[in-house]
Amino acid sequence: MFSRLTRPRAVAVCALPVVALLATAAFAPLPFSLAQPGLTADVLGENKGDPVITISGAPTRDTSGELRMTTIEATSPDTDVTLGDVIDAWFRTDKAVMPRDSVYPSGKSSREIEQYNTEQMKESQDAATEAALNHLDLTDKDIKVTLKLADVGGPSAGLLFSLGIIDKLDGNGEGGDLTGGRTIAGTGTIDAAGKVGAVGGVSLKTQAAKRDGATVFLVPKDECSDAKAELPKGLRLIPVTTLTGAVNALEALETGKGSVPSC
Repeated sequence: MFSRLTRPRAVAVCALPVVALLATAAFAPLPFSLAQPGLTADVLGENKGDPVITISGAPTRDTSGELRMTTIEATSPDTDVTLGDVIDAWFRTDKAVMPRDSVYPSGKSSREIEQYNTEQMKESQDAATEAALNHLDLTDKDIKVTLKLADVGGPSAGLLFSLGIIDKLDGNGEGGDLTGGRTIAGTGTIDAAGKVGAVGGVSLKTQAAKRDGATVFLVPKDECSDAKAELPKGLRLIPVTTLTGAVNALEALETGKGSVPSC
């Protein structure tokens, strides 16, 4: 025989599994990473006491202005991200919720991921050097370029490395700086042919750029809409698809001759 439950008691009994489920979901780890604006580094200057770009085998020039590569900081692959963390980040402009697999290779340990990012950075540096020397019609048989940037991995600094090499070797080609004395930031992968690729996290990188004094931000053209989403006031976006296009845009920005693309 079963006793009859009153309506309030029945609602309470039925609600218990739902409450338990919500409580479990609130504290259960989710397959996401939380990201925020990271460090920036001037590739024309020093990082932790060492020059970022060192060139031998060819005369180099003193530069003014800055070319700042940008990063995001993400929770480590073994950090548990809960529903509460996701909800908090969702309503903030200085944080982003990203699928963990889009930040870190899936199925790899923290050590393997660190090694992977280091390899990606090395490949990016080699491609950036080749792209820059190709742009200047120089050969890497005679010129040695060493790129050193501590505590940063991945390929997203490629474009800025190439621009830094060009500025140190040739500037704007007429005795002036490629930067025009400005603080210019940006992001983008690059291949040996000089093609610029998308990287992700650009809305956070623009915030890092503005925080560190940039007034211009070079962004892969395919990521214009993402960059505009949370664009800090006073930061000008210049979309690029190739290294040559980026150089031409910076020269036009400085001289006032030619058009400067915009998102």
